[in-house]
Amino acid sequence: MLIRNKKASDCSESQITDESVYLNRRQFMKVTGGVVLGVGNIGHVAAALQEGNPLSPSPSLKSSFQNIVEAAYGRSEKVSPYDVATSYNNFYEFGYGKSDPKEKSSQLQTRPWTITVEGEAGKTGVFDLDDIIKESLLEERIYRLRCVEAWSMVIPWVGVSLATVLKRFDPTSKAKYVYFETLYDPKQMPGQRGNGLDWPYREGLRIDEAMNPLAMLAVGMYGSILPNQNGAPVRLILPWKYGFKSIKSIVKIRFVETMPETTWSLLAPSEYGFYANVNPNVDHPRWSQKQERRLPGGVLFPNVVETKMFNGYEEDVASLYAGMDLKRFY
Repeated sequence: MLIRNKKASDCSESQITDESVYLNRRQFMKVTGGVVLGVGNIGHVAAALQEGNPLSPSPSLKSSFQNIVEAAYGRSEKVSPYDVATSYNNFYEFGYGKSDPKEKSSQLQTRPWTITVEGEAGKTGVFDLDDIIKESLLEERIYRLRCVEAWSMVIPWVGVSLATVLKRFDPTSKAKYVYFETLYDPKQMPGQRGNGLDWPYREGLRIDEAMNPLAMLAVGMYGSILPNQNGAPVRLILPWKYGFKSIKSIVKIRFVETMPETTWSLLAPSEYGFYANVNPNVDHPRWSQKQERRLPGGVLFPNVVETKMFNGYEEDVASLYAGMDLKRFY
């Protein structure tokens, strides 16, 4: 059942999608058997339905992608165009330019794909990604993505609740944090051949953050699977945190008792903290975080908007940090 309750984290009236666009979107969904799509990407979704297309879901997940459930999150958001979301992003495993991920990720092989689960949990081992995902109905959630570099987008992600997946591994009472790790394979990921970061990419969450209903394990966007450049085949989505916390191409999950080391907090701890919550009241040492450039936007019309506390999801996550000094624990 689709619930459309208005949430405080939803956007303002000025951001609402034009009704004609929305109706066209729903009509196309019926034609394509229920597959959901975003604004301005009909060609990509249609291509995803064709056998042999690299954007087509694997056979074991095809049924799941044909029955995506619309979650309430972000239904009134104006979605960023597909071509913008897939051609401008950070994925340093493929280079440091914004276009590098799209230009240099085509050789990444994403099937078969396994995730190693280890640490403080009752069920550990190596699990096939498709087996993990197909146990749950896929949801589409439209979330705002705020980069620490002060640009942002609105993207319809497809995936499952992170909490639902983590609970299947029966984390023990010692599991206070969850550690995530990206694939390390310099042959497929040319950016890892350099010395810029200490590979593999690592991230972590407190266990209660990981279990928050907003946290998502995404396997798709705009109604189809994730393109390689956007973190295929599986990544985190944490809309209240800066984008670098949403680790891509995950191959390892480890339940741990102490706060894990993370890539950016190791490299530049004075600039990138463990929590990395979107906070307009705590500037980056080299730039303000009070505003953001919502993409797409041009030089003449940069589409600058005010940044909201927790990226506008304060109602959903503020209780996680009650009593904490958010300037100290940035």
